Parts: sequence; C-alpha cells; structure tokens
Amino acid sequence: MSEGDSVGESVHGKPSVVYRFFTRLGQIYQSWLDKSTPYTAVRWVVTLGLSFVYMIRVYLLQGWYIVTYALGIYHLNLFIAFLSPKVDPSLMEDSDDGPSLPTKQNEEFRPFIRRLPEFKFWHAATKGILVAMVCTFFDAFNVPVFWPILVMYFIMLFCITMKRQIKHMIKYRYIPFTHGKRRYRGKEDAARSGTEAASRVARTVLSHC
Repeated sequence: MSEGDSVGESVHGKPSVVYRFFTRLGQIYQSWLDKSTPYTAVRWVVTLGLSFVYMIRVYLLQGWYIVTYALGIYHLNLFIAFLSPKVDPSLMEDSDDGPSLPTKQNEEFRPFIRRLPEFKFWHAATKGILVAMVCTFFDAFNVPVFWPILVMYFIMLFCITMKRQIKHMIKYRYIPFTHGKRRYRGKEDAARSGTEAASRVARTVLSHC
C-alpha cells in the first residue's frame, strides 16, 4: 500500500470496517432526517423539550453560563437568517433582475424565500443544543463569569438586532411568512372573470330549457 492510498481503505483496496461503519451510520442518520421532514410541529416540540432539559441542567449545576450565552447568540443568528430573504432587497434596488415584490395589481405574487430554510434552522438549532449539553459534562468549559452581565448583554443584543431586522422588513415591505400562493387581480381581471361566470350560468340554464 503506497503513501498516496486513502486512509479509509484497507490493504486490499476495499473500504475498512471503520469507514463502512461511519458511512452506514451517516446513511441511517440522513434517512431519519428525511423521514422527519414533514413533521414540523413534532420536530420543534422535541427541540423545545431539549432546550428545557438543558436549562434545568444548567440551573441545577449553577455553571456553564458562558456556554449558554454562546448558545443563545448562535440561536439568535439562526433566527435572523430564518427571517431574512435569500436575496437582500437592498442589493436589488437598482437592478431589474432577480425576484422582487409585486408592484402592480395584476402581477403574480412571489413567495418569500428564506436565507435559512425552516428545516435547516431546526437542524442547526437542535445540534447546537446537543453540543451545549455535551459541553456541560466537561469542567474546562465552566468558565467563571458573572451571569447577570451576560443576560444583560444578550437582551441588549437581541433588542438591537430585532429592531434592525424589523426596520429592514418595513423599509422593503416584506413579511417573512407565506401562506399559500395568491395572485393580485385588477378591475379588468375581475370583470373578465365575472363575464365568464355569467356565460357559464347562461349556458347551463339554456341547456336545461
């Protein structure tokens, strides 16, 4: 076996047992993720349950506040990415290309496309909680700190970040939640639809006469 051969391969050129084990483990993990995709409410209930268990553990241990602060900052960044559009409207102001908000009554509605999709948001948030939970088992991450200062910093950062995000939403007139797909219709479309409906009713009546 030469030095250029892969570490994950054995002498006979076949994948090693360890490589096959982790490959199979990754396939099973991805399969469970795919199966959980449609169960949005269940996924988030489990994540909230993990968050509650983590907070109880930190409260009982009376430590690892710096880990909790880092977890809060990480979740805040994920939440902002979840609320933000995939394409920043400020970059599209002077350009006619790319998605934009409807400006005419008869223009088709374009759904909101997130920078961070819901499933990736949930997956990253859950992994963050699990990593923070593991950190509480190691004293090396229990850095002494005056926790009220961290709480104050986090509240200030949350308020400033959300204020900037809300101003951005108001300025570019978008809502980060889309329920279904609808179409803006003008007077001409409404009149045309009314005429077609009246014609169908008239044909129905004449066919029964």
